[in-house]
Amino acid sequence: MKDESTLESINDNSPSPGATSGGKCPFMHGGHTAVGKSNMDWWPNALNFDILHQHDTKTNPMGEDFNYREVVKSLDFEGLKKDLHALMTDSQEWWPADWGHYGGFMIRMAWHAAGTYRISDGRGGGGTGNQRFAPLNSWPDNVNLDKARRLLWPIKKKYGNKISWADLMILAGNVAYESMGLKTYGFSFGRTDIWHPEKDIYWGSEKEWLAPSDERYADVQNPATMENPLAAVQMGLIYVNPEGVNGKPDPLKTAAQVRETFARMAMNDEETVALTAGGHTVGKCHGNGDASKLGPSPEGADVHEQGFGWKNPQGKGCGRDTVSSGIEGAWTTHPTKWDNGYFHMLFTYDWELKKSPAGAWQWEPINIKEEDKPVDVEDPSIRYNPIMTDADMAMVKDPEYRKISERFYKDPAYFSEVFARAWFKLTHRDMGPRVRYIGPEVPQEDHIWQDPIPAGHQDYDVDAVKAHITSCGLSIGERVATAWDSARTFRCSDLRGGANGARIRFAPMKDWVGNEPERLTKVLAVLEPIATQTGASLADVIVLAGTLAVEEAAKAAGIEIKVPFAPGRGDASAEMTDSESFAVLEPLHDGFRNWQKQDYVVSPEEMLLDRAQLMGLTAHEMTVLMGGMRVLGTNYGGSKHGVFTDREGTLSNDFFIALTDMAYVWEPAGKNLYNIRDRKSGKVKWTATRVDLVFGSNSILRSYAEVYAQDDNQGKFVCDFVSTWTKVMNADRFDLE
Repeated sequence: MKDESTLESINDNSPSPGATSGGKCPFMHGGHTAVGKSNMDWWPNALNFDILHQHDTKTNPMGEDFNYREVVKSLDFEGLKKDLHALMTDSQEWWPADWGHYGGFMIRMAWHAAGTYRISDGRGGGGTGNQRFAPLNSWPDNVNLDKARRLLWPIKKKYGNKISWADLMILAGNVAYESMGLKTYGFSFGRTDIWHPEKDIYWGSEKEWLAPSDERYADVQNPATMENPLAAVQMGLIYVNPEGVNGKPDPLKTAAQVRETFARMAMNDEETVALTAGGHTVGKCHGNGDASKLGPSPEGADVHEQGFGWKNPQGKGCGRDTVSSGIEGAWTTHPTKWDNGYFHMLFTYDWELKKSPAGAWQWEPINIKEEDKPVDVEDPSIRYNPIMTDADMAMVKDPEYRKISERFYKDPAYFSEVFARAWFKLTHRDMGPRVRYIGPEVPQEDHIWQDPIPAGHQDYDVDAVKAHITSCGLSIGERVATAWDSARTFRCSDLRGGANGARIRFAPMKDWVGNEPERLTKVLAVLEPIATQTGASLADVIVLAGTLAVEEAAKAAGIEIKVPFAPGRGDASAEMTDSESFAVLEPLHDGFRNWQKQDYVVSPEEMLLDRAQLMGLTAHEMTVLMGGMRVLGTNYGGSKHGVFTDREGTLSNDFFIALTDMAYVWEPAGKNLYNIRDRKSGKVKWTATRVDLVFGSNSILRSYAEVYAQDDNQGKFVCDFVSTWTKVMNADRFDLE
C-alpha cells in the first residue's frame, strides 16, 4: 500500500509555545530554528558546508566504539522475526489494524523508506533510518506512518542496540509479506542508523507540498524532462500522484510518468508492474473523511502530541475513519492474503471514475459480484467496492505494461517470484555489494545490480609490482590521475563505484570524456602487462601506481613517507558490468582535476561540494586533496589553471602559499577564468578557476587553506594528503571494514 498521498497541503501552523502577552522574553531564542536569520539567510549565495559535516560523532549517542555492523551479528534473528510475526496480528486499540492485520501498514512504511532511492546520485533509500526525521517523517505521502514506527517501538526497545531502526523498518515489511503468504527472496541486516536528518538530499525546489508537477519538468507531457536528480513527480510524493498527472486521471499519461519514475529508481518495466501489483495486492487506501481537517504533521505538531501528527478529529480518528491519501478502499477481495487478486480485479471488470468520501479521484468496478468485494475493516458483514488508482489502471492501459500484467495473471507463480526479487532489490539497492550483507537469510546469488566483483588476491609480491611500476615510464601526473579517475566514482550514498573491480577499462567508463580516453588507454596499456606478469589484479596495480607516485612526489618535497596500500582488490569482468547502470556514475565535473564537461546552472564550487560529499570527504579533506592534486599535475588536459607552483610533480603546499600571498591580486579574465597578477611587476603569474579561488574567498575554506600555507605545516600537509588519498583509494574496500 504505497501510494497514500494527501489531497491537500497539511497546515503545519501551530501556536507558539510559551507565548506571552507583553514584555520581552529574558531568554535567548537561539534554540528555536524559526527565530532569527542564519548565515545562509543573510548570505544565500554562500557555500553551505553542512552536508560535509553531517552525521559527525557529536550527533551519535552510541559513541565512536560502537559498531552496529558487528553488534547486529549477535542478534537473536529467529526471536526477532517471531516477535514481528506476532505483531502483525496484535491489533492495538489506539491504532487498530485493518482486518486485524498490520501487514499492509508495515509494507507501506518499509516501501516508503526504501522507495526514496534514486539512481542519479544514489541518495535516498531505507539504509539510514531517515524516515524518522523531517522532511520524510512529515511528507504528505507518509501520512500516518508515524503510527507504524510507534507500533514497532516495543520490539526496538526489547532488542535495543542489536537492531537498528533502519533494519527494523525494512524487516517489518519483509515479515509482513511472509505473514500474508509470500515466499520472500531474502533479507540482509547491516543498515546503520543516522541521528539527524540527511541534509545532502535535494528533494526539489518547490515551496509547498504537492505543488503541480509542472514545476519539476521542462515539459510535463515529456516525463524524461524531469529535473535531475529527482525521481518522484511532486514534492512530498514517493512515486507518482495516484489520482493522475497533477491529480487529473489519465492512465496513459500516468503510465509515462510511472515508467520514468521507476526507471530513475532502478526498475525496468517488468519490475515496475510486479512492484505495483505486489504492493497493491495487500492493504488499502484510506480516505473516509475530509483530509483538510487533519492536524499538523509530526514535525509541526505541538509537544503534547509526542511525535504524532495528522490528528484526525473525524469519528474515532482511526480504524474505518482513517484518512491518509484521500483515496478509500482496498484493491483486492482478500487484502491480508498474498494472491493473484489484483490481476483478477483488473482483468475481470470494467472500471469507471468515481470520487472517494474525501473527494479524491479513484477507479471502481462496474457491476462487480458481491463476493468479489472486500469486507469492511471492522465489520465483515459489510462489503465495499474495491478501488484502483490511476497508476493501477496504467498497468492495463499501457500496451507494454498490459503484456506483462497478462503474463503475471496467467502465471501467478512467476508473478510471485518476480515480485519477491524486485522487492528484495527495492529494499537492498542502497546497501552496496553482497559482501556487505549480514544474517541468515542472505541469498547466495549475485545480481548484476549489486555490481559484483570477484575476490582479489593478496599473495602476490607487492615489491615486484612496485619495481615494475617505478620503471614503467609513466609520469607522476599520469599515474595519480588514472588512480584518481578509477576511485572517484565511489558514492557513499549507495556504495557504488570506486577503484575495486577496475571497471575503468570497460564501457562506458573507458569512453567517458572526464577520463581522458587517450591518456587512459596509454596508461592501461602499460599497467595491464604488469598485472599479468605479477599476478596482481589490475585494480590493485592502478591504485599502487598512484600510491607510489604520491610517495615520489612527497620525497621530491623533502619528506619521506610511506603511503598505506592494502592489496586484495579484484577485477570485474565485462559480464559483471551493466553498462546502462554504470552510465549514471559518469562524472560531469571534477573540481579536483579542474574540469567540467560543460557549463551548468549550478556553480563549479557547488558541484565540487556535492562530489566531495558523495565521496565521503570532510571540508578539510576536500581542501588538502585540492591543494595536492593541483601541484601533482593532474589537471584535465594538462591545464595550468590553479597549478600555483614552478615545481609540478612535487607534493608541496605551494597551492596554499600562493593562494594566501598578498603579493598577488586576483582579477576576472573570462567565464570561470581568473588571472593572478604580481602586484609589483603587473605580470600574470598564474591563472585559476572558481574552484581554485573559493579556497581563498570562502571564510571556512580559507581557514583550512591558511593552516596548510603555514611555514611549519609542509609536513602536516603531506601527512593529511596521504591520509585522505588513502581514504579515497580504499572507500570501496568493504573487506577492510
